[in-house]
Amino acid sequence: QVQLVESGGGLVQAGGSLRLSCAASGRTFSSYAMAWFRQAPGKEREFVATISRSGSSTYYADSVKGRFTISRDNAKNTVYLQMNSLKPGDTAVYYCAVNSGGGWVPPAVAKYEYDYWGQGTQVTVSS
Repeated sequence: QVQLVESGGGLVQAGGSLRLSCAASGRTFSSYAMAWFRQAPGKEREFVATISRSGSSTYYADSVKGRFTISRDNAKNTVYLQMNSLKPGDTAVYYCAVNSGGGWVPPAVAKYEYDYWGQGTQVTVSS
């Protein structure tokens, strides 16, 4: 069992930045690929970014490429999402997730490929 706790969400103006964190329980954090998803009101939960077990490989949704950066610190059991140049369209609840299968080819972008989810953190971008 893995428990995930997100933090770092909040209200920011368009063009601003936020850094989300996701702390994971357990001693096998480095065995998992990790990802961030988001869900806006009335919309399906969508993929944002994923990172490989070692952190050497990343993959992004086209909508955030060049603006968001996913990273991880396996010594701290934590994955991050640095979000720059935020837009009102980025407003959503952001969730981190674990892919316990750990595979990378191809990167997992579907919800069903992730086994554990955090409770989410709200990000609101005002215009």
